[in-house]
Amino acid sequence: MSQPVADTQLLSLASARQLLGAVGRSYAWRRAGSVLLPAAAGALLLVLLSRHWPAAQWAWAGAGVLGLAVVAALLWPLRRVQPATTATWLDRLYPTLEDSTGLLLQPSERLNLLEQLQQSRVAQRLQELRAAKSLALPVAYRSALLATGLLMLASAVVWWLPTASPLVAKPGNVAVRFSNSPPPVPGQTPARIAATQLLVTPPAYTRQAAFAPAQASFQCPQGSRVRWQVQVSGSSRAVPEVEVGRQRLRMQPVAGKAGSFFAEQNLAASTLYRLRYAGTVSDDYAIDVRPDQAPVIRIQMPKPYTLVEFGMRPELLVRATLRDDYGLSRAELVITVAQGQGESVKFREVRRDLSAGLGGQPSQTSLSSQLNLPKLGLTYGDELYFYISARDNAGHSSRTDAYLVQWQDTAVADSPADVGMGVKVAPAYFRSQRQTIIDTEKLIAEKPKLDPATVATRANNLGADQQMLRLRYGKFMGEEVGGSIGPSAPHSPIAEDEDEGADHNEHAGEHAGEHAGEGHNHDHATPPGSLAQASPTAETDALMEPYVHKHDDSETADFLEPAVKAKLRVVLDQMWAAELRLRTGQLTAALPYEYKALRLLKEVQQQTRAYVKKAGFVLQPLPEATLRLTGDLAGAAVPRNQQNLPAPATQPTVRAALRWLAQTPATDQTKPADALLLEQAGAVLAGAALQRPGVYLPALRALRELVADVRAGRPACATCRPPVERALTDLLASPPPTPQAPPAPNRLARSYFQELSR
Repeated sequence: MSQPVADTQLLSLASARQLLGAVGRSYAWRRAGSVLLPAAAGALLLVLLSRHWPAAQWAWAGAGVLGLAVVAALLWPLRRVQPATTATWLDRLYPTLEDSTGLLLQPSERLNLLEQLQQSRVAQRLQELRAAKSLALPVAYRSALLATGLLMLASAVVWWLPTASPLVAKPGNVAVRFSNSPPPVPGQTPARIAATQLLVTPPAYTRQAAFAPAQASFQCPQGSRVRWQVQVSGSSRAVPEVEVGRQRLRMQPVAGKAGSFFAEQNLAASTLYRLRYAGTVSDDYAIDVRPDQAPVIRIQMPKPYTLVEFGMRPELLVRATLRDDYGLSRAELVITVAQGQGESVKFREVRRDLSAGLGGQPSQTSLSSQLNLPKLGLTYGDELYFYISARDNAGHSSRTDAYLVQWQDTAVADSPADVGMGVKVAPAYFRSQRQTIIDTEKLIAEKPKLDPATVATRANNLGADQQMLRLRYGKFMGEEVGGSIGPSAPHSPIAEDEDEGADHNEHAGEHAGEHAGEGHNHDHATPPGSLAQASPTAETDALMEPYVHKHDDSETADFLEPAVKAKLRVVLDQMWAAELRLRTGQLTAALPYEYKALRLLKEVQQQTRAYVKKAGFVLQPLPEATLRLTGDLAGAAVPRNQQNLPAPATQPTVRAALRWLAQTPATDQTKPADALLLEQAGAVLAGAALQRPGVYLPALRALRELVADVRAGRPACATCRPPVERALTDLLASPPPTPQAPPAPNRLARSYFQELSR
């Protein structure tokens, strides 16, 4: 190979290598641009957000730090963009390079003849791709431009929105009174605080905007940040201070404003503050800090105890009203399901999140939830307890009392409290009405699948069962042939009946045996008054009354109480109405009367129980005969507890100040040493002003003026004495009551008591 050709090839290889590096650098810059462009738009959006909502500046700062981390993670791989990696990307992108771009990075001396030829070929094709302006690594600009556009659109929206927080505005001016002022110096402007401004920023969870109080004494939420800003005048080099409680804050100069100073403090409790500058002290002003209250929850429905009776829908609506001072963030319904009886009771807790109804974190709202007992796994005899808990924006939580919902189970006749206490005298077949109801409901459910003849036959059989049951209960009323039929009663929801477990035929046989053993026959068709008509005189009727068998007379069957008989007669009327509708195929219409009969039977069962009084402690009777009219009052006095509380530790300073005010005339010169005595009493008065600023704050201001006069050796302010004396006297503890000797009885009273003692 000739020398010119070799030089040309070397130049071509060098140019191809430079081109390879240029392609890598171009890709790195374009990739960095696609990352930095939306990052700049996001930074602009965060700046606008922090300007409009400075109260959430920590949130915006956190978002900015997170964005910087994402940008750094995206730009970090670009440092590894080397010619070798660029060659690999080009091989994947351009098949014409035949996966041989990496040969350009190898020295020609180390390559064999075939590799040198391939190297020259790749270098030539790179030049051709460059000439065709298609040699470049692609960068996805579409997603970057879309994200940048959305962020810029959001920035434009935020730019045109009104400022949500007045923090960008100037604090409001308030009037602050200074009780003393330094003596004027000729030729110099007196040093004083010319203007005072206040700005209060409530906590972010209150969602309240910052405000400028109109007066020096104001109210604010707990945790608010208060900013004092003052403008001073004069040539004094002193720095203003704000005294908040027992803490003194040295103010800092405001950047760009000569003579302006500021101080900030977060307040967690009510306090007093005053300003100090160049020997001048302002009056005391109160800051009433309102603590955040826990949420208030009131359950409107259901009642604290709800009994779901048999026949009622096993569903319950829970409705509650929630209220908070700054906003609710979460609400929850906690349900505890109790299943089983005795020692086999199992508990299960179910939680329902009700926070979906707290959109926008309202300060007052109403929430509701449906309790479906079967879906919660409850059955007859089970019960559940529930309560509602809520949490506000500050993290305070509260809950209601537990409410009880019980699903009645009439299959259980006795409760555990009745064991060993009641003696059941009701017959066992008082529970058979329940089976009639179950069979009727089953037939109603199967009616669409059966032919009319089968439905009529089964309904008639149910009517016959109802008739047999009515005749059995009629025997307790003396109606051995069916008795009379009264008017039907309206339907009402009833409780479920108990389980069947008695042999009706056995009782019927016993009842028939009793009648057979009586050894007499009677005509059931004979009216009750036929025996009286057969007797010639009333005396004969009276003599035969104990021996006449009248159990077939419903009015004289006397083994049941009158109230029970009246209720049992209504039961027979309901059974007759149910039987009539069952025999005519009106199944749905018969159910209300069956339910009413079942409920009344349960009431009759409870009324016919005989209870035995439990044994317990019986107090001995008072010996009234030996104590009455004896005048013995031993142990009859009302107990009275007395406790002597020591006087508070601050009382000596208050009494000393009152003594000084009483002994020092208003026109006399005062001693500066007495100012310490008044300042000690002022500390006590300042503590009382924190609790009741409207009562003690004017007296505290008057005491400050007295202290200033005493320090200067001037006569004490005459108009300041009365409010200070009243306030300090009010702070004194009440003196203990002084026992007084009872008045001596007169001669008439003495004679009266002497006569009583005889």
